[in-house]
Amino acid sequence: MKAQRLFQVLGLLDEDLIDEAWTYVPEKKVPLLRRSPWLRGAAVAACCVVMCTFGFFYLVTGGFRGMGSAAPETAAPETAADSADAGNSSGGSGSTADFLSYAGPVLPLTTLESGTGLTAQRSLTWDFAPGSYDDGSPRQWGALVTDDYTLANPTGSDISVTALYPVTGSLADLGTITPEVTVNSSAAEVTLYAGGYAGTFGDANDTGGSTWNLAGPYSWEDYAALLEDGSFLQDALKSGPAMEIPVTVYRFSDFSAPHETYDAATQAVEFTIDTSATTILSYGFNGLTSDAETGWRRYDYFVPDGIRNESEQKMLIVLGEDLSGYTLQGYANGACEDPISGVSCTVIREETTLSAVVTELCRAELSQHTDESQWPGLSQLPLPLYEKAAAELLSEYSLLSDTPMDRYTDGRLEDLLWDALAVDRVLYLAVPVTIPAGDSTSLSITFWKEPSYDFGGSGTGREGLQGFEVLTAAGSGLNFTGQTTAIVHADGVEILKQDLGLSPEDDGTFVPLDLTRDVYALVIRPRTRSE
Repeated sequence: MKAQRLFQVLGLLDEDLIDEAWTYVPEKKVPLLRRSPWLRGAAVAACCVVMCTFGFFYLVTGGFRGMGSAAPETAAPETAADSADAGNSSGGSGSTADFLSYAGPVLPLTTLESGTGLTAQRSLTWDFAPGSYDDGSPRQWGALVTDDYTLANPTGSDISVTALYPVTGSLADLGTITPEVTVNSSAAEVTLYAGGYAGTFGDANDTGGSTWNLAGPYSWEDYAALLEDGSFLQDALKSGPAMEIPVTVYRFSDFSAPHETYDAATQAVEFTIDTSATTILSYGFNGLTSDAETGWRRYDYFVPDGIRNESEQKMLIVLGEDLSGYTLQGYANGACEDPISGVSCTVIREETTLSAVVTELCRAELSQHTDESQWPGLSQLPLPLYEKAAAELLSEYSLLSDTPMDRYTDGRLEDLLWDALAVDRVLYLAVPVTIPAGDSTSLSITFWKEPSYDFGGSGTGREGLQGFEVLTAAGSGLNFTGQTTAIVHADGVEILKQDLGLSPEDDGTFVPLDLTRDVYALVIRPRTRSE
């Protein structure tokens, strides 16, 4: 698991420290700028803080299990309820947007075709049956959502449509979401589409117009606005941007260094480019030092030793004018200040396309995430889906764009490729459905829904609470005649705030939703064993 995601999952590190580590840019040296080695050092320091903090919490709590998923036992129910109220920015109007980690709402079904004459009835079930830890003890986290639809055809002819069900999440989340679709109670063949990045760049920690950080989406309104005019869906169904751009690739391999003497032996490649005619992307390099005025560059990497988790796939991708030449130099460490001998590699130059490079590197990234306990299903992600997501970030936000984001100005493809997996987006499950004349067809979608939540130890008073939202109409062109919702297996949760009209005592009883309302919200707290 990469460190940035580790910070997010653990949730115990002070948010300011996380932001400092991952947005840190060192003071500029005139005329040189070196980013990555110091970023790496800041991340290591932050990791040390994580481990120290976790050691403390482990001693106090008797273990990490349940951190961030169970409310403090000392909190009285009315206090927790007050905290839930405080976490809803619009009170009774339904919102969980103020949680530090916002998971997005449950969205309604739509169809590719418009004006079909179909009507739809929706029944949404929240299943709070607890999951379990590896030792078999219960873990109350998230909800199993079953979203049932009855599509009715009042016309005298059969109607065939492509049903599209939107799910909020990331490509990396797919193995956990595990959506299943049935049509008339039979498993359906589903085609998966992925919409683009649903957020923006430049959050509250960025200053002076900086766009280093990912930002949002932060609320159901963000998703509703994203889906409003249908363009996001249409883009999701299209092929990705064409990457048939000629490139020259320099591959580095057959590494050798005196590791017995220098634990952090480093190799650097130096050259000068005309920045108006040449763009450089990199993969597998640890550091970049550059002079913006002269076009001088130095890319460096720790020489792989077969022991540390250091990638042996290292490439420089040149777009535009090729390099006129380069030099290689070994150093004692990543600071590149103490030249040494005995460091060598093989460099192979080849001409290809950016599309071929993206395919190769996407495949390489997926091959690094085969641990099912850590990355369930990620290694099985359809490669074309990943390639499209990467191509979209490349064309819209990287150095290939007319307005690149600061986050990608170093040209580090490993960072962009990870973001392509991890950023929030809307995923569409597409299934063909035929509704006979004067009859109806049932469609059911089941998936695991992550809650919105606050990180454990954040000090908000809402730690342990879980928030959920459902939207009645956003992005859907269906003519709904009614929508209902129910909860089941709610014995292990306490409902702190909701405007759905649900009650744990009415297990499985469906209540109607007002179709003139955009959103409904639900905030729950897992009960402790003593309750």
